[in-house]
Amino acid sequence: MNHAEREELAALLPSPGDPVLFPERLARMEARLRRETAEPGPVRLRRDTGAGTGRPVRHRRYTAIALGLATAAAVVAALLTAGAGPAGQPSTDPEAVRLLDRIAAVAAVRDAPEVRDGQYVFTLTQGTRQVVDEGRDTVRRADWQAVDGRRHGLARITVLSGPSGTGTYDMRLGADPDGVTYRELQALPTGTDALYDRIWSATRGQGPTHEEAGLERIGSLLPTAALLPEVNAVLYRVAARIPGVEVVDHAEDAAGRAGIGLAFGGGRDRDVWVFREADLRYLGTAEAALLDVAVVDEAGGTPAARGSTFVPGAVPVR
Repeated sequence: MNHAEREELAALLPSPGDPVLFPERLARMEARLRRETAEPGPVRLRRDTGAGTGRPVRHRRYTAIALGLATAAAVVAALLTAGAGPAGQPSTDPEAVRLLDRIAAVAAVRDAPEVRDGQYVFTLTQGTRQVVDEGRDTVRRADWQAVDGRRHGLARITVLSGPSGTGTYDMRLGADPDGVTYRELQALPTGTDALYDRIWSATRGQGPTHEEAGLERIGSLLPTAALLPEVNAVLYRVAARIPGVEVVDHAEDAAGRAGIGLAFGGGRDRDVWVFREADLRYLGTAEAALLDVAVVDEAGGTPAARGSTFVPGAVPVR
């Protein structure tokens, strides 16, 4: 990460003395996962002993995988009167604004876990990665990141199917001073105006458009923010202020789970956030499904004792 990128990330956080914020585990979740996968580190490969190919997993980069109502109502009212922007600028979709308002309201009242600095944020994601000249692997990845960012983390990558064969390998993740941590997300302002200003300022000059860059930044924070109801809610309220989002009635995440979507961007830059219709929980994106997010006591541990309650059907990686 270059100097300019570090300055941009620092702009998202409170004044000096507070932690420094990241671009993805969150820039985009995929970008961070690609970077981490490329980092050197000890690798332990376990081959399947079943009917699979028995070939070792080949380590290649990921391409897709890498988790107050009155105020909200005021945001909606302001945006619904905005209409389309100037020629060439994205317009505001009233239906998307209403949906983001509902998602924020639901997120704000969810329970927050008790978290200690010695613990780890566990995320389980699923997507695909390109194997050069051979096709795509379906990959599931578990990550453990220290709550305070002061200890090494762990990634466990399992190839479920594809030309690489099947298998699992572990990779130690170094403490990343530019990576997001739970405590850094917790330090973000929970006022819509303040967080909007920071994100908008930090993403100036980026992306195909400024709007897409801002929304990508928000999307990169959503997996871990699910553990922080206030922060989670304000991220959706900030997204409601940014034009260019549209509703996708029938969307699917990368694991094939159906839901309602919020899309922005176009062509290869199009992103789709997917939410379960029953309760508006975030399922991830069309490229990287978020299967679980929780807080655990040690790297390598899973929330198996309580079951995987965040998204039904999530299977811990063993």
